[in-house]
This record gives sequence, C-alpha cells and structure tokens, in this order.
Amino acid sequence: MISLRTGTLISVIVAVLAYIYLQKYGKELKPQQPADGGEQNRLYQVLSGLLRAEKKVALVGSRVALGFGGCQDILVEAMPLLKKLDIQPPSKPMHHDSVETEEELSQLLAYFFEHGAAAERYVSNDTLFKELTDTSKTLPGHRVFLGGNAPVMARRLANMGADVLLGARFAKDLINSMPDNVKIVGDVLDENDIHLLMEYKTGEVWGEYRAPRANRLIVHSDNSNPYLETLEALEKELPNFDPSVLVIGGLQMMDNFPFKEGERLERLHKLKNMLIKTPKKTSIHFEMASFTDPTLMQEILDNVVPYSDSLGMNEQELPNLVSMLTNGNISLVADAYPRVASTLDEMRLIYKKLKNTEEVNGKRKLTRLHVHTLAYQAILTTKGSAWRNTMAAAAKASLTAYRHVCDSKVVDLMKARLIMDESFSTSTMSSAQRIPMQEDRPVSCWEEDDYQICIAPVLVCTKVKQTAGGGDNISSAGLIVQVE
Repeated sequence: MISLRTGTLISVIVAVLAYIYLQKYGKELKPQQPADGGEQNRLYQVLSGLLRAEKKVALVGSRVALGFGGCQDILVEAMPLLKKLDIQPPSKPMHHDSVETEEELSQLLAYFFEHGAAAERYVSNDTLFKELTDTSKTLPGHRVFLGGNAPVMARRLANMGADVLLGARFAKDLINSMPDNVKIVGDVLDENDIHLLMEYKTGEVWGEYRAPRANRLIVHSDNSNPYLETLEALEKELPNFDPSVLVIGGLQMMDNFPFKEGERLERLHKLKNMLIKTPKKTSIHFEMASFTDPTLMQEILDNVVPYSDSLGMNEQELPNLVSMLTNGNISLVADAYPRVASTLDEMRLIYKKLKNTEEVNGKRKLTRLHVHTLAYQAILTTKGSAWRNTMAAAAKASLTAYRHVCDSKVVDLMKARLIMDESFSTSTMSSAQRIPMQEDRPVSCWEEDDYQICIAPVLVCTKVKQTAGGGDNISSAGLIVQVE
C-alpha cells in the first residue's frame, strides 16, 4: 500500500514532469470542461476546437531565414513612466513623424492612445531618449528582453522546431539568450540598441483620453538598424543555408530616420537585389509594420512587395496598405475592432491587385495574406500554391495570440473572452453570405475564385502581460505551419 506521504510525493513528481514537458514542448493539455454551462462552456468548446485544428499538422524541421533588426526592448507601463517624468496629457492629440520634445511625445501618445493603435517612432533628441530609458529602469515591474521583428520571429520559429538563419546585430548577452538552432550572422556589438515599449491597458485613462484596447507606443533612437546593416552578411549565407522561406521585417526602422539623400533608397535597392537572387523554391514573406512616410511606403511597394509571395499585417497596417495601393496616401489610424467583412474586402482588394504581378526579373505573384487582429485571424492562400494547412495555420496563430499576450503556454479560460461576433458576413456587400461560428469547429474555411480563406476566432487574453511582439509571434506561428 502506498503511504499518504509517498502518494503526495508521486503527485508532486508527476506535476513537475508535466510542467517541464510543457515548457520544453509547448503542448497544450486537454482543457478541463467547466461543470456549469454558459459562457465558460462556450469558451471551452472554442478552445477544444482550436486545439484540434492546431494538432492536425505535425511541425517538421523547416529552414527559415530572417532579417532585419536586433535590439534590447525595455517594456514599461506608460502611465507610471509619464507620471514619474511629469509629462502631462496634451490639450489636443497630434501626430508627429518623429519626436524631439516631451510635448511632442505627449501629443503623439495621446493620438494613438485614444485609438488603441500601435505605433513606433524615432526620437531625434538623444537626451530625451536617455531620460526616458533611464527612468524606465527605475520603475517597478519594468522588463528587459530580446527585441526586433526578425529576432522575435526567429526565436518563436526556433522554439517550434525550425532551423533558423538570422541577420541581426546584438551584444553577447542577447546572442547567448537565443536557442541553439538559431545561427546569427552580423557583427557582435559592445552594447545593444535600446527600444522603449510604453504599454497601456484596455480602458486605461490618461487625462480626458481613454484607450479602447491594450496596445503600446514604441520609441527608439536607433542609428544602426535603419541601415539594414546585416543585409550583406545574410545575403552571403543564404545560398548555403537554402531556406524554405525567407522572412523580411523591421523596415519601419527606416521611417522618418534622418538619412542622407539617396541612402535609404540605396539600401532598399540592395535588399531588392537580394530578393531577386533568391531561388523561386524559397518563398518570401514580408511582415508589414507601422509606416507614416508615404515616400518610404511607395519605395517598399516598388522594391519589396512585388518580390514577396506572402504578406503579414495587423488591423492598422491593412487599411494603410489599401490606401497606398488605391490612392497613394497613408492611413495613420484605423478601427481597432474591424468587422470580419471589412477586413475580407480589403484583403481581396490587395490580393487582386498583386496576384497578377508579371513574374519577370525576380518578381513574384502574391499567393498568401495573413491579417492578425485582436478578435480573429484571417489567412488567404492561392489554391494550388506552396502554402498548405491554412486551417491549422489560422488556429495556431489564434492560440499563439493568447499565449504570447498572457505570457502562458496554457490557455486559462478564466483569463479569456471572445469578442468576435457569433456570425459574420463574408463581405460588406448586401448579397454576401453570412457564416455562423460553430463553437466545436471554430475555424471557418471556404473557397472563392482561385483562393481559400480561413477565419479563426481569438480567445482574447484579459490579463495582459505584454502586447509588444504579438504580431511577430502570431505571424511566425501561422507561417511555420504552411511551409515545408
């Protein structure tokens, strides 16, 4: 007979082993069905359905190359930082392309804060930026970790089993923090470039302004990453590495940076040449970001987008791209909670404009679009293209959204809610089909013309630990499921 003490010890050992297994492999245990019905049971059904869809595809050891960017992020709650520095809410929100003064910072934050929109801006005043970062380090609860679009994606992909080639520059401490299956090309720095992430929560109030959703303003005074300094090193390694997919991100670092005349376009031309030389068997994915300079955006549309098979973006970046493609203008902010129908119409518009790109001189047809919003994931793929497992990709992206924002590998239904409607229209047109969300099969997929669309609801984290890096983690999770 097993004694009480022995039984307790066995229980502890089992629990510890389960925890270690979860940390190592990141696999979700089957959720416990709530005893009562109602909303908790609905969440349970959706979670179970997402987990089933996610598990339909076993991850294989894909080879993924990524560029650019590399920094150390300091994450801090925006309101305590502003209070400590005595930065008051402005009388009027105002957009600024870059930040020179505390007043401009206040106006810029209020502008995006009241829309719940993410943004990233260059601080041209080194003294101000140092004051912001030094003060942030004194605040309780501040966090310091790996940053940069490509490095964040690289770590997520490596943790999911991919072999990764990363073009980025770090100091030794961040290099040592990367998984063993990430090969980094780029000079070793004495000190990391710093980016400051000022986060705020849903419903948080600053003076007369209220945030409609959790988000962040990122500011930096980075004089290295705008030049894509690891481009040549990455290009040199690509032929031997022979990746299944090449991911390009971090180009927002060029936005409103004080380049000398012609410098920025010269770097983008070199990036274009690398994309042109990339074999067709290697898919190319471009991860969008927040852009405010229409000239830069047009240069990206000329030198990056036509050479990409796949595009990833959030609910703010989608209408910005639509606006540039249709009338050449920048859209700074958009609806924080867009309807599925509106998102799908904008995705179709982009797809139809880019799918017929003539495949000459290294150009590629667009065959994949992934839009990640707070409420749902939407993925469009061309039928017969290299992109597989769209349903599983949408489910994995959805679950990753919760896991990242709540900073937990396990989805806790007590810390989750659904904000996607119980049914949605496939278009804003009056003749559009309406699709109900089936709780036991929550990922909805259908075909139109020459493409497939999948929509997955997100179990939105209600106890937010971090929003920064969400898009990069989500996009990586959806991408890895769809490549060889």
